[in-house]
Amino acid sequence: MAKKIEYYLALNSPWSYMGGERLKRIAAAAGAEVEVLPVKLGEVFGKTGGVPLPQRSPERQAYRLVELQRWRDHLGIPILLKPKHFPADEILAAHAVIAAGQTGGDALGLAIAVGKALWEQDRDIGDAGVLGEVAASVGIDLDRLRADPAFQGAADRHAENTDRALECQVFGAPAYVYDDELFWGQDRLDFLERALRA
Repeated sequence: MAKKIEYYLALNSPWSYMGGERLKRIAAAAGAEVEVLPVKLGEVFGKTGGVPLPQRSPERQAYRLVELQRWRDHLGIPILLKPKHFPADEILAAHAVIAAGQTGGDALGLAIAVGKALWEQDRDIGDAGVLGEVAASVGIDLDRLRADPAFQGAADRHAENTDRALECQVFGAPAYVYDDELFWGQDRLDFLERALRA
C-alpha cells in the first residue's frame, strides 16, 4: 500500500511555503503520495487556542520576523518579510488547489507556486488574473478548472478539510500527518522524513 501524507496548509502561511519544495522532495524520495488539504486557519486557531497574527503581542510579532529571516537565510529561499499583499484573500486560490487535487492536477505544485507568488514575487494571490498566471505556470487552466464540478464543491471541501484537521489535532499550519502521527511546522520535516523511512 502506498504511503500517504496528509498536508494541512494555509496559502497565506510563509511557513507552509517554506516547507513546500522540501515536502515534495521528501515525498518523492519515499514514494509517498501527498494529499494537499487547504484549511481555514482562522477556524483552526479559534478552536485550538491559537491567536491570529494581528492579535499577537508586539513581542511575538517582532520575533516572528526574526524567525522568518533566520529560516529564509538558512534555506536560501528569498522570502519577503513584509509582502504588500499579506494577508491575501486566499479563498479562490485554496479552492483552486482543492479542485486541482480532485481533478488530477498538480495540487502541491499549485500550492507552492501560489506561495512563491505571494512571498517571493509580491503578487496578489487573491486576484483572479494573477492566480490564472500562477496556475498556468504549473500546467493548470484556471478558467477550465473553475468550470469543473470539483471547483463548485471546493467550498464544502475546504470546510471538510478544516474539520478533518481538527479531528487530527492540527492546531497550526503547515501540519503533516503520516501513519496517524502529527508533525507540526516546516521545521519538523526531518522527523517526517525519518518516519517515512522507518
